[in-house]
Amino acid sequence: MISSSSLFERRLLARDRGAGVLRKLWSIPWLFVLLLCAIAGIGYVALTSAGSGNADLYANRHALRFGFCLVMMLCIAFVDIRLIAALAPLGYLVGVGLLVLVALHGQVGGGAQRWINLGPFQLQPSELMKIMLVLALAAWFHRASWERVGNPFFLLPPLLLVAVPVVLIYKQPNLGTSLITLALGGVVFWASGVRWWKFAGVIAGAAAAAPIVYANLRDYQRARITTFLDPESDPLGAGYNIIQSKIALGSGGVWGKGFLQGTQGHLNFLPEKETDFIFTMIAEEFGLVGALVTLFLLLCVVAFCLLVALRCRHQFGRLLAIGLGANWFFYVFVNVAMVTGSIPVGGVPLPLISHGGSAMLTTMLGFGLLIAVWVQRDLEFGVARD
Repeated sequence: MISSSSLFERRLLARDRGAGVLRKLWSIPWLFVLLLCAIAGIGYVALTSAGSGNADLYANRHALRFGFCLVMMLCIAFVDIRLIAALAPLGYLVGVGLLVLVALHGQVGGGAQRWINLGPFQLQPSELMKIMLVLALAAWFHRASWERVGNPFFLLPPLLLVAVPVVLIYKQPNLGTSLITLALGGVVFWASGVRWWKFAGVIAGAAAAAPIVYANLRDYQRARITTFLDPESDPLGAGYNIIQSKIALGSGGVWGKGFLQGTQGHLNFLPEKETDFIFTMIAEEFGLVGALVTLFLLLCVVAFCLLVALRCRHQFGRLLAIGLGANWFFYVFVNVAMVTGSIPVGGVPLPLISHGGSAMLTTMLGFGLLIAVWVQRDLEFGVARD
């Protein structure tokens, strides 16, 4: 027989658990969730246009992926942030293991070996690795005192954490993502309080090594740099993509040509219009106004990441929010700068807008972690290591 007092205690426990779930639901930043939905909605419209009005070609799959990732994101938001910090080293090892698996048995596409074939889905582990790296670095630095961060020997393990994935990604070859991964590591180091003169030393070393790196680049990578400096030198070859992109950007004017009316995209002059050059599709059909609205929404995500970092009381959450915000910013900056001819062309998608599953999956995974930090921003854990 179960006593009445035992039943009463169980009911109180169940009520407290239910109240805890409701509190977490209430504390989820729903405006941020709506912001992500709005950005994905822009992607749906742009991908419908990229499919010449046929939503089944790209847009519907984009919506299904986003719906799945949205549920995943909200589930991650309820995970205890202390558990996430404890599992960060394991996540890093999984990410490195997937990069090694790609090197051994990865699927080759476009001259690069970057994907793992999972049947209906192709995973690009380099995208996942960026999130795992930010997690691992945040877990390493979150209990470190100011004095310990100033110790060069304390920085050797996190430097190795950055170097391993950067080298593995570069070998795929994927120069763009390897540089972004390196920059992400640098951002977390800076946010952790690493002294500026150490960055100056690293930058000087990188500048000295630049000629050696350039000499060892593949032919197509050197061609991208040459084309960036003078796209008119090969207008029908290496310079074709960026020239057509600039034509499409300029032809949109202020208000654009209208939905499904973009000539560069629908006459197939614009390359990779559903992936790398989708921002150009938006600018051609919705003009400068549409492009600026899209950029504003994308940068609002960065602003929210900074808000989370400022409001969070624990170092792990602050570093995680800054790293995730930097990852999103690098996505947006590199893609937009690439299609406008400001930097050499590289295969970096526009997050939540371009067609593709890996970038969306890892981006929404990161945002699930970000919301978990926001929900538990007042939690205090970890004692500084002297």
